[in-house]
Amino acid sequence: MQPRIMIRVLSFSITFLLASSTLAAKVLDKTAEVAGMTVHYKVALPKDYDPQKTYPAVLAFPPGAQTMDMVLTTLMQNWRMEGDRRGYIVVLPAAPEGRPFVGQGAKIFPEFIEMLLREYKIRDNKFHVAGMSNGGRSAFHIAASFPQYFRSVIGLPGFLPDATPERVAALSNLCIYMHVGEFDTDWARQMQQQASLFRSKGYAVHFTIEKGEGHVMRSLAGERSARLFKEIEESREGCSKTGKVSR
Repeated sequence: MQPRIMIRVLSFSITFLLASSTLAAKVLDKTAEVAGMTVHYKVALPKDYDPQKTYPAVLAFPPGAQTMDMVLTTLMQNWRMEGDRRGYIVVLPAAPEGRPFVGQGAKIFPEFIEMLLREYKIRDNKFHVAGMSNGGRSAFHIAASFPQYFRSVIGLPGFLPDATPERVAALSNLCIYMHVGEFDTDWARQMQQQASLFRSKGYAVHFTIEKGEGHVMRSLAGERSARLFKEIEESREGCSKTGKVSR
């Protein structure tokens, strides 16, 4: 049984939003026609972005209904500040025409990725893919469908839906990171079972239960989002195939 897909975004004060607007990263609002659908997305570029240089990049999926409001929320919570500090390009698409990325919205791939690779110089032509809740399921779904474009996948929380043997096998060369809140019991059960499956196959999977957290994890937001980038940078160096479990 699939867990209920529910999301309660972290509330941000007006003061925080005003302060965040002064961050150096440049955020672009963009629209493209891909696979016959209109896709709205944001691109966060580091403050010293030079189009002639190559950058590491994250493709991040939003939670909930995956609207542009959710794109902005997860950008501010998890990606913008630390991505700018570490010199990353971060791309966050909204569900095209309201179609979720684990459904019809997935049809924009891999064309959407190829479009990004033509527009930006991405290190090794590979992204790190991540997402929260529905976005985490989306990240694993797209990574399993097109693994050649990715180096790592992070669910916060998130797991692979429709985990057929073929789709599980598609993740074998990726560094896998799975975070779930201690009190998010349905998701924790599903993710722990899947992490055990990955581990039994010798995959590089790191499964972390976030103490004192529910479905929306403050332990990975704001300044604490540095943990996500540490995982990404670990995968750039070659992640451990033994994996680990943290509580």
